[in-house]
Amino acid sequence: MAETGLVFDDTYLDHLEGLSGHPDSPDRLRWIGKGLKDSGLIEQLKMIAPRAATPAELTLAHERDYLELVDREAAGLEGFAELSTGDTVVSSRSLAVARLATGGVLAVADGVMQGEVANAFCAVRPPGHHATASRAMGFCIFNHVAVAARYLQRHHGLDRVLIVDWDYHHGNGTQDIFYDDGSVFYFSTHHYGAYPGTGAAGDTGAGDGEGTTMNVPLPVGATDEQLLAALRDRLVPAATGFRPDFILISSGFDAQQRDLLGRFDVTPGGFAAATRILTGLAVKLCAGRIVSVLEGGYRLDGLSACVVAHAGALLDAAVPAH
Repeated sequence: MAETGLVFDDTYLDHLEGLSGHPDSPDRLRWIGKGLKDSGLIEQLKMIAPRAATPAELTLAHERDYLELVDREAAGLEGFAELSTGDTVVSSRSLAVARLATGGVLAVADGVMQGEVANAFCAVRPPGHHATASRAMGFCIFNHVAVAARYLQRHHGLDRVLIVDWDYHHGNGTQDIFYDDGSVFYFSTHHYGAYPGTGAAGDTGAGDGEGTTMNVPLPVGATDEQLLAALRDRLVPAATGFRPDFILISSGFDAQQRDLLGRFDVTPGGFAAATRILTGLAVKLCAGRIVSVLEGGYRLDGLSACVVAHAGALLDAAVPAH
């Protein structure tokens, strides 16, 4: 029977970004775990154990000099420090946790490709979509979806990967990594003008990647229908033409109502409907192969409800991968 996979590990709680009160706190995963348990979904999902991403795997999307910098500045750290690339705080366990987060996504990608699960959700932290090839940004150290896209191409022989990013904030790192690469299509809805100030509608790729970046900025207060319209009217035709072999979602739930760092108005039902659009695309275009990776989402009760709705829709859509 086809199943939906879940990566969820207590080690992800060990990444700390300073004293209490930081938005990306371990409580985010505690609330997600509680929501999945209370809803009964946890018993229906197939747990997949994460592993640490290797340096060679991380260099699929990151420059070696950057990895050496993170090693120097984060390994063996006592207390907290901001990486010299700017605005990303790490602690003694952050590097190991970030490697396990990326590796967790790769383990799930393997599981989907091998038919162990039909699709999956990765409840990992720290998030990743702001990390560029050479810089940590926001709360992100390694770009999990970018590494996963390259891993799917290099280790599983796939030609084309679609990345859909519905975080309130634009995934500048993911866009930068693939901006001139026509084999990875990056689609993003976000609030243009919010951190990090990137993601203009006119940014569509360059060189071989011209036309394989699509930014759809949404206004403050964007609703379920505005998000769904962007997916139906802009993503679906573009994805159908691109014909991906695999879909990755940067699932930022800070587009939820009353998020601490977002100003959209998307409900749990809206995320469930958005998930159904993407799983429908996956079934039509790539044998149902779709993996979702947690990014933002900082109002804890809302984050929990949104993840439950999202995971439930993934479970409903699970079909045999082969």
